[in-house]
Amino acid sequence: MEINPSKVTLRPFNLTDVDDLMLFAGDDQVTQHLRWNTLTSKDEALTFIKEVCIPHPWRRSICIDDRSIGFISVFPGRDEDMFKANIGYGVTPNYWGQGVATQAMNIAVPQVFKDLPHLVRLEAYVEVENKGSQRVLEKVGFQKEGLLRKNTFFKGKLRDFFVYSFLSTDFPPQKL
Repeated sequence: MEINPSKVTLRPFNLTDVDDLMLFAGDDQVTQHLRWNTLTSKDEALTFIKEVCIPHPWRRSICIDDRSIGFISVFPGRDEDMFKANIGYGVTPNYWGQGVATQAMNIAVPQVFKDLPHLVRLEAYVEVENKGSQRVLEKVGFQKEGLLRKNTFFKGKLRDFFVYSFLSTDFPPQKL
């Protein structure tokens, strides 16, 4: 299924996304790289939307024709770290390699800096094995800063992550 990336939109999650959410949140290929576990039922997905997605400070559904096919989440820092935030995303495997995640991130990054004006830095942590996600971040303009060896105990084992950043000053200059 070939997708035109210009059809990608972002919007807040709603309860009617429950079946679509199961397509990615219920897929081990997607959740293997996420902090949350694979959802196993429609009831669990509905609870996840109600208790996690909707009240989240900045979580958007990645949509094509208003159908949810993924998500982007931003986790703002607190207190002395309020100038930075972590960003993560996931897309239904049917849409991998088609520019959907890249387009969604291209939409999200400027919106995040607009919605959170105190933000200076967006960070993304990507497992070394997750080459697709690394390519998405690099296409969007994130800078790879380094390798964090044995940085996080994640899904049962210590893992290596690359850290990427995008600064508020990384946007191209505006043309007058």
